[in-house]
Amino acid sequence: MITIVDYGLGNIQAFANIYKRLDIPVNVARKADDLADATHIILPGVGAFDWAMARLEGSGMRATLDRLILRDKKYVLGICVGMQMMALSSDEGTAPGLGWFDAKVKRFDETRIQGRTRLPHMGWNDVKPHSTTDLFQKLGEEARFYFLHSYYFEPNDPTDVLAQTEYGERFACAVKRGHIFGIQCHPEKSHNWGIQLLKNFAEL
Repeated sequence: MITIVDYGLGNIQAFANIYKRLDIPVNVARKADDLADATHIILPGVGAFDWAMARLEGSGMRATLDRLILRDKKYVLGICVGMQMMALSSDEGTAPGLGWFDAKVKRFDETRIQGRTRLPHMGWNDVKPHSTTDLFQKLGEEARFYFLHSYYFEPNDPTDVLAQTEYGERFACAVKRGHIFGIQCHPEKSHNWGIQLLKNFAEL
């Protein structure tokens, strides 16, 4: 069962609508008990890192998510700030992250970015996967995704990087550690490419 974690942040209904159109069963979790039947978990997020962590902690689902992901090895996909929360910490705040990756979230160096408007990184960009398996099956080389962020995810282990994008510098826009996935862009806003990526996640 695809289960979307609703802790008050992220476009929950957009993800649910995509899976309903794909005829893939989907559930929305607003409390720990709602996660009971989850096989694939989506952790969305928007806004500031500390606020997102506080909302997740306040939802009462944090401990159950840790158990499902770390002990029971359920598939999980963090999206945008949901991906950043999987790191140890962020330059954006002082709260500890989930720690599911040995990684830190860093602010883009604006001096490396050309153009009058430098941050946030907003709009469509190419995504260069290291492998066309997992999330990036059947996407093709022309795949583009929609981004909106000022901070990026930097894993300490380069083998965790699943795909990269360039914005002033190359950064990890998708990561993988076993059954744990994260993606910085917004697949729910990325037309057919995003729909295919979400379908790929459901089929893992």
